[in-house]
Amino acid sequence: MALYISQHTLACLTRQGAEELTKRLLAATPVKGRRVLVNMQEGKMLVEFEASSREELEKWLASEKFHFDWLLRIELESTGGALRTAS
Repeated sequence: MALYISQHTLACLTRQGAEELTKRLLAATPVKGRRVLVNMQEGKMLVEFEASSREELEKWLASEKFHFDWLLRIELESTGGALRTAS
């Protein structure tokens, strides 16, 4: 499974709403939500996903009516200062 990060703009979402949305993202199938980061002041959310392809992730986001500002496939990540292939 490939690793992706998406950015989303949140409109008028409360903390409780963000928590419910986070639960929904982390329970996702056939994609897998791994991590959610939220900035309530700026109304932005970053989500880390695992998916077999960008197309599959885009299809899932569309089926959930979950708009994204951008979507980025992660190829490399650092561990202890050294870059390695993202998994």
